Amino acid sequence: MRPMAETNGGELRKIIVASSGGTLIEWYDFYLFGVLSSIIAVNYFPKDNPTAGYLNTLATFAAGFIVRPFGALVFGRMGDLVGRKHAFMVTLLIMGVSTVAVGLIPTYAQIGIVAPMLLVLLRLIQGLAIGGEYGGATTYVAEHAPSNRKGFYTGFIQTTASLGLLTALLVIVATQQALGESAFKDWGWRLPFYLSGILVVLAILIRSKLRESPLFTQLKESGKAATNPIKESFGNPENRKFVLLALFGATAGQGVVWYTGQFYAHSFLQKVLKLSLVDASWIVCVALILATPFFVLCGHLSDRIGRKPLMMAGCLIAALSYLPIYRAMVSAAGFDPQNPTVQFFKPDYGALVFLVFIQVIFVTMVYGPIAAFLVELFPTKVRYTSMSLPYHIGNGVFGGLVPFIATLIVARTGSIYAGLFYPITVAILTFIIGMFAIKERKTTEGWIEEDDLASSTS
Repeated sequence: MRPMAETNGGELRKIIVASSGGTLIEWYDFYLFGVLSSIIAVNYFPKDNPTAGYLNTLATFAAGFIVRPFGALVFGRMGDLVGRKHAFMVTLLIMGVSTVAVGLIPTYAQIGIVAPMLLVLLRLIQGLAIGGEYGGATTYVAEHAPSNRKGFYTGFIQTTASLGLLTALLVIVATQQALGESAFKDWGWRLPFYLSGILVVLAILIRSKLRESPLFTQLKESGKAATNPIKESFGNPENRKFVLLALFGATAGQGVVWYTGQFYAHSFLQKVLKLSLVDASWIVCVALILATPFFVLCGHLSDRIGRKPLMMAGCLIAALSYLPIYRAMVSAAGFDPQNPTVQFFKPDYGALVFLVFIQVIFVTMVYGPIAAFLVELFPTKVRYTSMSLPYHIGNGVFGGLVPFIATLIVARTGSIYAGLFYPITVAILTFIIGMFAIKERKTTEGWIEEDDLASSTS
């Protein structure tokens, strides 16, 4: 494939804004459900067993993650056949419609078992949409970016998941403050879902002005585009090997670090440390605001020193640090670590922000470089499909199940720290596999194509 002319700076900025803005909105939609899980549990499941209701809500939340790999296959195939832009326009529309619909579902008290059934259905649709969005946006940006700055430019896409969570938290806090806690729990919690409709329309208008990826366009015009992306991605033994290496040597650990440092931290603050939704949300919000620039910084750093060193260091440091950090969170919240059921003094909110901030720094180390790592691992013709599947299994299954599995382990064992052993174990396994089975594939000249695949592992 002949070299492509580089996209000029002004056009590249427009691409970053349009791609990142739309992806941020999709993550906002996707994470609203998790942030509001305690309220959703009350409204959509029987109230006679609050713990079971909360676990059912987390399971429904997790269902959206479990179907993400299927969305990756459906929309990855579309993106490799029809085009990157077309695929991520469709996913944005589907996500917006399903999110608004969540806010319209009557409660369990009004329509009984139909309410949680509709909730699960819409959550599955959300999962399919986000399964196609990330791979499209990342591939699109990477295929416009200069070869030696792919980590830096895709780093902006990497901010969107955390910024989507931050936006969801801020909108929820602002809505509750404006309406009051009682009105918010009664009906006001639905308003953030309705806001999605407005945001999606704006994002579609912005994205509609984008052109197709030049690499994909050239591939299509030359007649070398994939004819069966799924078969070519996973039927090819060499490519299939890279899919498995990407999953177990990178995205699984990255997924558990992401969801532990942000979602499980938010849940831990509420369920274990007994902070209010508003207080827990503010702590995570401030930590996210402080840490978000590090996504781009780590992406930029990966252009200099490589993707693998940062990602592996993030997995290992996180695994070694979680237990001390969560013990420190208990102490900062005013509890005695030896007797974490009795609160002795007012929480130290500054210390709690710092402890969550440190966890998000681990997230930036594993997540900032991973988009560039994945797009460089696979050839253009099947890149969308090939990178999307390991990403969404790692994040959607291994990572997305963190809140549910950790909460379930805590409920079964009675130890507030026992839930951490799940992300610790996965992060360590990823570190071992990544260190010994994956060879760095960062490029500074040209673009990796099919002939380079044989040299990508050690």
